[in-house]
Amino acid sequence: MWKLARHAASNLRRSRRFFSAGIPGPCIVHKRGADILHDPWYNKDTGFPLTERDRLGLRGLLPPRVVSFENQHDRFMESYRSLEKNTQGQPDSVVSLAKWRILNRLHDRNETLYYHVLIDNIKDFAPIIYTPTVGLVCQNYSGLFRRPRGMYFSAKDKGEMMSMIYNWPAQQVDMIVLTDGSRILGLGDLGVQGIGIPIGKLDIYVAAAGFNPQRILPVMLDVGTNNQKLLEDPLYLGLRQPRLEGEEYLSIVDEFMEAVFRRWPKAIVQFEDFQMKWAFETLQRYRRRFCMFNDDIQGTAGVALAGLLGTVRAQGQPLSDFVNQKIVVVGAGSAGLGVLSTAAQAAARMSGNSETAAKKHIFVLDKDGLITRERKKLDPAVAPFAKDLKDVEGLREGSSLIEVV
Repeated sequence: MWKLARHAASNLRRSRRFFSAGIPGPCIVHKRGADILHDPWYNKDTGFPLTERDRLGLRGLLPPRVVSFENQHDRFMESYRSLEKNTQGQPDSVVSLAKWRILNRLHDRNETLYYHVLIDNIKDFAPIIYTPTVGLVCQNYSGLFRRPRGMYFSAKDKGEMMSMIYNWPAQQVDMIVLTDGSRILGLGDLGVQGIGIPIGKLDIYVAAAGFNPQRILPVMLDVGTNNQKLLEDPLYLGLRQPRLEGEEYLSIVDEFMEAVFRRWPKAIVQFEDFQMKWAFETLQRYRRRFCMFNDDIQGTAGVALAGLLGTVRAQGQPLSDFVNQKIVVVGAGSAGLGVLSTAAQAAARMSGNSETAAKKHIFVLDKDGLITRERKKLDPAVAPFAKDLKDVEGLREGSSLIEVV
């Protein structure tokens, strides 16, 4: 994977010097002078050769020395290593946020150099731009905010989204990561501050999968927050209102999806960190109309299924033996239920039986133990996997993990 990432870095470096991987030949740059230096898509800092400085009105706006791309990379890494040395002994959260800040400042200034640095040091920087540091970033995002990245659609924009989508400067977008901030990692409702998740996820896609960074779009769908602490925070940047529910909520998501696919009909929209009821509802609502998927339900499930099938092979059994395996999932959120559903579908296909029959070998537990049909206030999304006590001899509602295994 790291070799692929380094190869992607060289391709990215070649394609971003006023070229785009998606456009044959040079791009026309309409900006001049300081406007170019303030645009991270085009800014090369001290790397502009003298001919480009003349052509783009940059002569005199930069120090006279032309610094190579490689030397700029080394200069940044020297600053980063110095930061590591100077923060030794400080709390992990302080160090992680300091590292995120120095990377974010580079991202704000010179996007090409940022992704080159990220690709060449992906093992070190992946935990900074995404989990676990991104959780800290989201919790403190309103205070950390310096420059907008991505797009923000809110409940106040109802009726305007079809025109708003054209405010994004890129002519083509291949990948959109969308969140409503309702269930950010294990931190709960963080409202508009959840935008850190789409930004970090797309940075990983660029660095590890080779996406063109000018054709990605992180999006925050702000429909309010039920986090009272945020509503009372004077620095909070999102809507100060309770979350929309029911048809009001769905009408906002509907309008956004229609706007996106009107402008970019071939784009992929990834739903990320939606609370469980909306994760399943939106997946069923849009999966056959638009090119979209839910990462928590489908992405996690795909990786988990590969692991489950791998355990069968590790036992020396044929893959067909998967249908006889006992599968226990701890966690009844959207990710856990996505794993259960995918495992049941796979077992049903292998055996030729129904998914109902396949679910006999599947058990789901939450913080209160085994989920059965006796559970009070049983969530409708969990109900298909709840056990009938007559089918699980020796177990009871709320049985512990040890008892189930």
